[in-house]
Amino acid sequence: MADVSRAGSLGVETSPGRRLTGGAIAGLVGGVLFGLMMGMMGMLPMVAGLVGSNNAAVGFVVHMVISAIIGAGFGLLFGGRVSTLQDGALWGAVYGFIWWILGPLLIMPTMMGMGPQLGMALSMPMLMSLVGHLLYGIATGLAYPKVLRRFS
Repeated sequence: MADVSRAGSLGVETSPGRRLTGGAIAGLVGGVLFGLMMGMMGMLPMVAGLVGSNNAAVGFVVHMVISAIIGAGFGLLFGGRVSTLQDGALWGAVYGFIWWILGPLLIMPTMMGMGPQLGMALSMPMLMSLVGHLLYGIATGLAYPKVLRRFS
């Protein structure tokens, strides 16, 4: 028997492959929103630093690749739970919060040689990052059921 989950009111069965693909596309939607916010705040050169650059355009491309990968993870982990826009917004916010901890507080600073930055979680830049990650997650979660409907 194939590993599928019924996506409730979506009316489509979603295999892990469909959840990954749908999540990646939805992650790009969330990534555009978050990327625009990061661009307005001048943060894209820092993202470019992950690949040894300081160019904002490179940072945006890196950010979008990361957004698609993280979105694929959303589809795989939470896609089977998302059958409505409300479900998408809820699970997207949860996922965005998780990635706020993993991304700017743990992974990114460690990759840049600074080590984990959990002590900075309540600083203004990190709280602004939290808002961005929550908005990314919510936008991804809202886009996810629409993507599945569109490509089913």
